[in-house]
Amino acid sequence: MGAENIEYGADQIQILEGLEAVRKRPGMYIGSTSSRGLHHLVYEIVDNAVDEALAGYCDEITVTVHEDNSVTVTDNGRGIPVGINHKAGIPAVEVVFTILHAGGKFGGGGYKVSGGLHGVGASVVNALSEWLEVTIYHEGKVYRQRYERGNTIYKLKVVGECEPDKTGTSIIFKPDAEVFEETVYDYDILKQRLREMAFLTKGLRIILKDEREEKKEKVFHYDGGIKEFVSYLNRSKTELYPEVIYCCGEKDGVLVEVAMQHNDSYTENSYGFVNNINTPEGGTHIVGFRNALTKTFNDYARKNKLLKDNEANLSGDDIREGLAAIISVKIEEPQFEGQTKQKLGNSEARGAVDNIVSNQLEIFLEQNPSVAKVIIEKSVLAQRARDAARKARDLTRRKSALEGMSLPGKLADCSDKDPKNCEIYIVEGDSAGGSAKTARNRVTQAILPLRGKILNVEKARLDKIYANKEIKAMITAFGTGIHEDFDISKLRYHKIIIMTDADVDGAHIATLLLTFLYRFMPELIKQGYVYLAQPPLYKIEKNKKVWYAYSDEELNQILTEIGRDNNNKIQRYKGLGEMDADQLWETTMDPEQRILLRVTMDEEATSEIDLIFTTLMGDKVEPRREFIEENARYVKNLDI
Repeated sequence: MGAENIEYGADQIQILEGLEAVRKRPGMYIGSTSSRGLHHLVYEIVDNAVDEALAGYCDEITVTVHEDNSVTVTDNGRGIPVGINHKAGIPAVEVVFTILHAGGKFGGGGYKVSGGLHGVGASVVNALSEWLEVTIYHEGKVYRQRYERGNTIYKLKVVGECEPDKTGTSIIFKPDAEVFEETVYDYDILKQRLREMAFLTKGLRIILKDEREEKKEKVFHYDGGIKEFVSYLNRSKTELYPEVIYCCGEKDGVLVEVAMQHNDSYTENSYGFVNNINTPEGGTHIVGFRNALTKTFNDYARKNKLLKDNEANLSGDDIREGLAAIISVKIEEPQFEGQTKQKLGNSEARGAVDNIVSNQLEIFLEQNPSVAKVIIEKSVLAQRARDAARKARDLTRRKSALEGMSLPGKLADCSDKDPKNCEIYIVEGDSAGGSAKTARNRVTQAILPLRGKILNVEKARLDKIYANKEIKAMITAFGTGIHEDFDISKLRYHKIIIMTDADVDGAHIATLLLTFLYRFMPELIKQGYVYLAQPPLYKIEKNKKVWYAYSDEELNQILTEIGRDNNNKIQRYKGLGEMDADQLWETTMDPEQRILLRVTMDEEATSEIDLIFTTLMGDKVEPRREFIEENARYVKNLDI
């Protein structure tokens, strides 16, 4: 977007209401006071700098995390206006940081399109920071102002001089420990979001620096913009054709950019963004994209006789099998729907995306018949697999209707029928399954032993997945069905607990199970029903007393407490099968004493989660090796 000649001075900053409300109810403004809200502070400030880049005035943003977890965000944009805002009688910069809903994003004055969730960024960050300092470079002078918990400490003052052509803003803030449960920044979470922002803003350079213990620095700069984003999503897969298909244009005031490319996997990875904000629940822009895709490919296939007259149309799901796509729209007044405001509601976005993608994709397919043929052949195979899967599913549906839902034979069910009280342990191997069945509380704990490693769903089509015995047993036991049949109200257990050995094989089985749940029943993870059991790694005996340690740190702690001498008998558990039923109950299954890890999923990082699953479970070895090398330092207690 070229720089528009829109007035951006002190009086374009509009004022709506005061700041105390933010400290009283921070969740309303940043979603939560957990780690997620903490990271949100950085995004709000960075969003303001990205708006300067979108308007054509800024091409570099630096984010630095300091040793005390304060953060500096510096940009080379125009600098927040320092002139007096006549409505407020104070400098515009002070209005921006101390008055809620103040900013150049309201009233269509300063910015045509802006990111940020509500345009309340700066003042909310200020209200929730122990202290914040803003420095502005403007017309050869350096201006500065400091605030503490939202209150102005001194008037805006000139603190020095700079080159006449140097402009920009530098903001340093320290999140307030009185507000946030967690005040330590996670480098990886920041890295994912900043990488995403750089992909979505072609040519913008974003630098992330971490000055804490392990000094790190990463530069994100993509001249290819979202085309490079698609290549990044596909990096651990094999592309079906070399080029990334790209469509862009403007219609009805909506700027549309779409990039896509198919790979040889069986899952779709499409992400929608509105003004650089991810929309995990989709919305009108995604509907427009899907319509265009389905219509254009079917028309092309019919016209070029790749589909016979008597063959059914390809469904959208068939065409999108193995598709990686980014749908990015910029819109002046986005309307978000849904409880979490993560779904776009503007009707003009649907028409704009549909129109631009249909027209440009049609031209692309006409000019690249070999690419069109590859995509349609894959879609036809997907259609056949879907038909086979549907038949298998109809068969199981009919059977369950006749037999009143027959549960898998190897499931040892619990007697309580209220899902809120019930939990199911997914256990690898029959021997551990046997111990677990003996150990359990029969009223509330069900056990489902699985034999061997389940199918890797990353590498299998639907029909194969439905035919897999172990997967069928899980689907039936959970009771929810999968895909379009999925109904969370039919879930039979409110805790699904994956219990595997604490070794490499066990970790692999747990990952296979999580991949299946993530791809086919993601709601179970989103709503917090999935857990990992934590069996102990060591048993320590001394003078007929027994302790269990769940990590090396805990082992050392226990040994320090009881005294390190020759009377200590330490047993390292290789697997669940080494424990008798009593020990298994005591350490891993007793709700009073066990440790469970809940599996959670950050909606805002779905592209990164997808990438991790395909990296670990896909066909390409190189990205997997890189991932393991990068994350090896986090792995403890590795038994190879």
